[in-house]
Amino acid sequence: MLDRLVKIIMDRKIFCWDRKNLEIKVLAVLIYQVGISYRKVRDLLECIEPFSHEALRKWYFRLKVLFVHKKKHRRAIAVDETKVKLENQWIYIWNAIDMDNREVIAVHVSTTRTSLDALYFLRKVLECCENEPLILVDGGPWYRWALQRLGLRYNHQTFGERNAIEQWYSLFKARVKRFWKRFPYHSSLEGIRTWTMAWCAIYNPCWR
Repeated sequence: MLDRLVKIIMDRKIFCWDRKNLEIKVLAVLIYQVGISYRKVRDLLECIEPFSHEALRKWYFRLKVLFVHKKKHRRAIAVDETKVKLENQWIYIWNAIDMDNREVIAVHVSTTRTSLDALYFLRKVLECCENEPLILVDGGPWYRWALQRLGLRYNHQTFGERNAIEQWYSLFKARVKRFWKRFPYHSSLEGIRTWTMAWCAIYNPCWR
């Protein structure tokens, strides 16, 4: 996994050249991915390659460029959303997963959870599709009007194929709990979106 990610980063020239060892950068990012804080990762690797926690944050955010998907035919996509705390405000993380390859293909961050939010998000999902795939949803009432507006086929599911997105959210929530169910105070909606895209990019199986 480490070697594969290093090669992709080198090929795509994601990190600007500097004196820091690329393998150490990628190792630091992967350790942070599983739930260790920026500062603790810095302290853990300091004896090998000194770097600041802010440098690690920037390395991690740059990996959002790996979260790019070709437009292709997709059979079925599961969509869902969860909420996380930003200071004293709840925000919503929307997610879509291709049921055939278990790849996250779209994410969205919003301050509300309405039918208009669902419509915007589903349009983002369709940007990754050559066709109009079957959409798997839970009982969230905000989806029905949006799906009908777009003329998409959909099924309500609690278990079955849709378990893939529930598993993703279990991992995501476990990681976010490291923030005590909220993101740091200096975060913004765009910062959370970037962080989530980076997290999804490393999570996705397509490069492994």
